[in-house]
Amino acid sequence: MAGNPDFNLFQLEDFHDELRSAIRGLAEKEIAPYAKEVDGQARFPEEALTALNAAGFNAVHVPEAYGGQGADSVATCIVIEEVARVCGSSSLIPAVNKLGTMGLILNGSEELKQKVLGDLVEGKMASYCLSEREAGSDAAAMRTRAKADGDDWIINGSKCWITNGGKSEWYTVMAVTDPEKGANGISAFMVHKDDEGFVVGPLEHKLGIKGSPTAELYFENCRVPGDRIIGEPGTGFKTALQTLDHTRPTIGAQAVGIAQGALDAAIAYTKDRKQFGKTIASFQNTEFMLADMAMKIEAARLMVYTSAARAERGEKNLGFISAAAKCFASDVAMQVTTDAVQLFGGAGYTTDFPVERMMRDAKITQIYEGTNQIQRLVMARNILR
Repeated sequence: MAGNPDFNLFQLEDFHDELRSAIRGLAEKEIAPYAKEVDGQARFPEEALTALNAAGFNAVHVPEAYGGQGADSVATCIVIEEVARVCGSSSLIPAVNKLGTMGLILNGSEELKQKVLGDLVEGKMASYCLSEREAGSDAAAMRTRAKADGDDWIINGSKCWITNGGKSEWYTVMAVTDPEKGANGISAFMVHKDDEGFVVGPLEHKLGIKGSPTAELYFENCRVPGDRIIGEPGTGFKTALQTLDHTRPTIGAQAVGIAQGALDAAIAYTKDRKQFGKTIASFQNTEFMLADMAMKIEAARLMVYTSAARAERGEKNLGFISAAAKCFASDVAMQVTTDAVQLFGGAGYTTDFPVERMMRDAKITQIYEGTNQIQRLVMARNILR
């Protein structure tokens, strides 16, 4: 399934178009019918997980060497985008599976990759544990500690805002192993849900993406085998930053998908809704709104794909483009979904139509994997250094 990372940035391969068609068909048939219920009941989208697992779309990023599809980064973004177009919560299955294993893929041992990535191919999920209550944007201020104990590591502390927490089998956990070294004293570990001392705490009650559980996790003398450290001790924060360079485009893809779903719904509604004897789509102010929405989405999509393609090629200095893609696409998603609600009028403010859900789901894309204020700091530091 792997694509060619050297494809022309301005023309996707036939493979990517075929992939989009396949995942769109699956999403509309197997995921979209449950999106409203998943949101209303704040329940995990089991139907989406089953469908994505059956089709191999749950973790398309896993290399073929480990039994996965070996999809390139742009293909992974397309999968996330098309699922998000119908259900933001469901799109976090492939998105967070990549987030939860990207550090492992980049810097983990061969044995650990075989173990964890093999589980993902079989339908299990992975999550990413960086943030803490007092260490969000300032992730290097984390307090979770890991100490060597013979051949094992003992982890104590907590992590918050963990997407798909409690549903995942594996967790990439960042913990301080040498407090004297600051960010250079942070290490990364793969923790399994059955590890001694691993506890899933309460779930958050959220504005959007209600079908994806967001949990607090506790590590109470959590014992992890020594061979589950990712890379060398002290390299965890570097792994975390490398991970985000590769995964921020996937949040951009989620944002593009949500925005596209809202635009599609707005076009259909305005072509059907009549006022003053004609469809509201025929009024110039409506035309201009739709044109601006579509223009912004196309710009965001190109930036996301460009960022993903550069990451796939292994280019250096990805910080600016990955932050820019995530930041721009999520801002566009918030603008487009808000405009979609406006075009629906009073109907858009009700749960009878999907645009209010899309507007709520879009908001988180401006916040997680680094707030858009942090993205702007990342961009500025990259262009000023």
